[in-house]
Amino acid sequence: MGSRRRSQSGLVTTNKLWTYPRFIQSILQIGLIIMSEKYDVVVIGAGPAGYVAAIRCAQLGLSTACIDEWTDDHGKPSLGGTCLNVGCIPSKALLDSSEHFHRVSHEFQNHGIQIKDASMDIKKMLARKDKIVATLTQGIQGLFKHNGVINLHGHARVIGKETIEITDGKQKRTAQAASIVLATGSRPIELPIVPFDGTRIVDSSGALEFQRIPKRLGVIGAGVIGLELGSVWQRLGSQVVILEALTTFLPAVDRQIATDAERLFRQQGLDIRLGANVTGAQQSGKSVSVSYSDNGGDHQLKVDRLVVAVGRRPYTEALFDDRVGIELDDRGYIKVDDECRTSVPGVYAIGDVVRGPMLAHKGSEEGLCVADLIAGHSAHVNYEVIPWVIYTDPEIAWIGPTEQQLKRQGIPYRAGMFPFAATGRALAIDNTAGRVKMLAHEQTDQVLSVHILGSQASELIAEVVVAMEFSASAEDIARTVHAHPTLSEAVHEAALSVHKRAIHRAN
Repeated sequence: MGSRRRSQSGLVTTNKLWTYPRFIQSILQIGLIIMSEKYDVVVIGAGPAGYVAAIRCAQLGLSTACIDEWTDDHGKPSLGGTCLNVGCIPSKALLDSSEHFHRVSHEFQNHGIQIKDASMDIKKMLARKDKIVATLTQGIQGLFKHNGVINLHGHARVIGKETIEITDGKQKRTAQAASIVLATGSRPIELPIVPFDGTRIVDSSGALEFQRIPKRLGVIGAGVIGLELGSVWQRLGSQVVILEALTTFLPAVDRQIATDAERLFRQQGLDIRLGANVTGAQQSGKSVSVSYSDNGGDHQLKVDRLVVAVGRRPYTEALFDDRVGIELDDRGYIKVDDECRTSVPGVYAIGDVVRGPMLAHKGSEEGLCVADLIAGHSAHVNYEVIPWVIYTDPEIAWIGPTEQQLKRQGIPYRAGMFPFAATGRALAIDNTAGRVKMLAHEQTDQVLSVHILGSQASELIAEVVVAMEFSASAEDIARTVHAHPTLSEAVHEAALSVHKRAIHRAN
């Protein structure tokens, strides 16, 4: 029978066939495999929240498994969740490609570079995007292997306080864990009146796979996703119309910054229609007819492709048996406390399935926090200093409350602003749009928030995140030496401007 060894489930096996009775062998041979595995921690979901939590748990010496059901276009398991597969990473790859094309076509001549008849190879652009995604998803596999995380593929369902059922095709198994971390992320919201067809009417994932540039593209939703995807295809030559039900552009953004951004986006060619309530969409041949109404009445918009980008909802379908006792709030999010504990002891939830912004970096920090808590260490996430970014051109980044929110809360403040047009580096790179706006407490001078519209805002905001984490004052930033010439000098000058001491512009 060959040498004998002990499996993870504790059952004695041989190197030829498991030593079960014949009827059990028959079950195994037809593929209905039932196994039981035990770990210290099982993480459900391998997106930015889940895979980070799993790696950190393993680093802390906990036996850890991560279960994920995501597959690529070829049906192969692919780690990284929405962010790496069809979200943050591929969208930024296309944004970068489209920005290069736009600069070649419209801005290089300002530098004395003459390029005529530039064209875009869409297939090559998409192939580059796919290669980046593959590199990063395979990288997570390598990180799992290096840190000793067991990767299990399939749909996971919590069926008991410490029991998870895993289903993958014809295979079923169970896993036992003292601690369970739910990190299943979110999925696009589908409008019942505008159902996806996967070709003409698509969600954000579909908008990353267009094989040709739509002559006319419709986007429902002027939020982060809608603006980013609209920007990609507008730069490549599409006539983009964005329909937004709200009458205020980017209501979560500081009004002054949002107003500047709206003006710039319209100048770039984005047709943004606010107060537009979509009432339906009908496909006809190779086009889609969208019905919407606004203060001017009812309208019809004919487009080649329609992207629905009205937000995302937490993905909790079939995630746990109701008898387990995990509670949801009235919006479908898993209820958690300040340390991401659910209503069931030993079960945590992080990322897009819980309260707070649906941001990859927020989920990752929660993953680190929960891992430390499970290992018995102290940990927390400071939700007051989580940065937000919109990767348009120019980028928008902010941290902390808007000026409008401070006014509503009755918090006294001072404002300092500095335009990028007044910095030497912005002029040198021919990208002077936007400004830095800093709000500091009137009495204590502590920085309350910073709002940036401009080139590389996503990178510039990091300095402020660190400063606010340590409760820095505007004076602290003003007295910090910034390299010259850099875009970061605008942050320095905004801090000086809080006390009307800006050097390179009139206060």
